[in-house]
Amino acid sequence: MEQRITIHIVGGNSRSRAEQSRLILSMGHHAEVYSDLVELIDRPPRSGVIIASEELLENGVDALLDELANAGIWTPLVAAKADPGVEEVVAAIQAGALDYLQLPLTTTELRRMIAHVDSDAGRHAEARRRLIDARSRIETLSRREREVLDWLSEGCSNKAIARNLEISPRTVEIHRANMMDKLGANHPADAVRLRIEASFRDAAPAADGDADGAKVAGGAG
Repeated sequence: MEQRITIHIVGGNSRSRAEQSRLILSMGHHAEVYSDLVELIDRPPRSGVIIASEELLENGVDALLDELANAGIWTPLVAAKADPGVEEVVAAIQAGALDYLQLPLTTTELRRMIAHVDSDAGRHAEARRRLIDARSRIETLSRREREVLDWLSEGCSNKAIARNLEISPRTVEIHRANMMDKLGANHPADAVRLRIEASFRDAAPAADGDADGAKVAGGAG
């Protein structure tokens, strides 16, 4: 027997959202409707699954998941669109979507998705929660602390990291200690695990990175 779940509907026009809601309710599940992403973020869901469609998918599922992550929302995401292409579906799943539905929704399609939610949503939500937590911790690191973490993840010793970054081993120790403290890591393996869970891409160093790195390096000599 299917477990009753809450499905959060966002994106598309009011008629589409109403049709999805009626179908969900007719199948014995609960529907929450949001006019746009701003309203969803203002009332962040903590359980169930999100069905996102139309304008929310214009920049890609990966961009939408990043917005949700930045808002601390790890509820599993299902993309929905009329006649999605195979490449779109593959890209969405690879980006982290739980499923991809074709609009307008049918009983068969919704039942398939709910079965997927029953089997995988808990694990998927936990993975998303860990990713968001890891990213939020890593974003607190300065540029130099991130570099130390990157080299540490490659299995480098403090001396090897010092050579690669052209700084002293003592400076590496200071950056490493600061990095471990910010991440709440008790062991280097914990720090490396967080980096892997975050799938971190160093696209934008922290604002205080250069100054922070210069200050610590200067103090360590």
